[in-house]
Amino acid sequence: MTGVPVGPQGRRPALDPAGFVELGGLRLEYRWIPAADPGRPVLVLLHEGLGCVDIWRDFPDRLAADTGCAAFVYSRAGYGRSSPVPLPRPLRYMDEEALEGLPRLLDAVGLEEVVLVGHSDGASIALVHAGGADPGGRVRGVIAEAPHLFAEDLSVASIRLARDAYEKGDLRARLARLHGDNVDCAFRGWNDAWLDPGFRSWNIEAYLPRIAVPVLVIQGRDDQYGTSLQYQRIREGCAGPVEVLVLAGCGHSPHRDRPAETLAAMAGFVAGLRPRPGRRSEGGG
Repeated sequence: MTGVPVGPQGRRPALDPAGFVELGGLRLEYRWIPAADPGRPVLVLLHEGLGCVDIWRDFPDRLAADTGCAAFVYSRAGYGRSSPVPLPRPLRYMDEEALEGLPRLLDAVGLEEVVLVGHSDGASIALVHAGGADPGGRVRGVIAEAPHLFAEDLSVASIRLARDAYEKGDLRARLARLHGDNVDCAFRGWNDAWLDPGFRSWNIEAYLPRIAVPVLVIQGRDDQYGTSLQYQRIREGCAGPVEVLVLAGCGHSPHRDRPAETLAAMAGFVAGLRPRPGRRSEGGG
């Protein structure tokens, strides 16, 4: 793996298939899948609260193949092989990533037109970024898979069960295969924040009226971390068009539980995005 230095905005350094982006003293691991159609926007995949590059498995490759787009997949700081972060995380860690970390990263790799594809925490980050940190209009659309706008009783109960599985079961060992030395940073940063009583006041609905680009929400009917309130509020709150797909027999991870339907919905959504006149794609290799 090689390091990619920060470059001027709008100029994308050559990206290896895998490597690290050097960003403000942090090293962020990434995967880069070149585009079959360089005229398409780049898919930027934002992982869940316990995820990283590797947790997506081959899903980014399949989504890139089905859309013709390039895909940029990365591990946020504190996850996977990226740099660790100090704990505890701030309770607004998703807002901070969306408003500060993600814009710097997109500038560093010079991505001018993107579709944000976020899962769980990553979906929340995508929505906040689209509604609060995209003055240049580089975001063409948002795919929010199992997003959180606020913490529900169901969410907190499931996250409490995850803490028990981490402390008493085999969850730590399983996560260590993804995160290595970052395993405690990844889990505690996520779990301790969500279980902090102050987190119950976290809410990102204020960003929705500023999201004018199309949004696709995909949620499992049996999602153990969120109810239909999440996508209902997104549909009611966004300024732009919102499409919702609810999948039966599906939990918190539609791309793993129902991959064929999830891929088809995402590919159809991306195909329906109209090009923006006068903007140049950076979707090539």
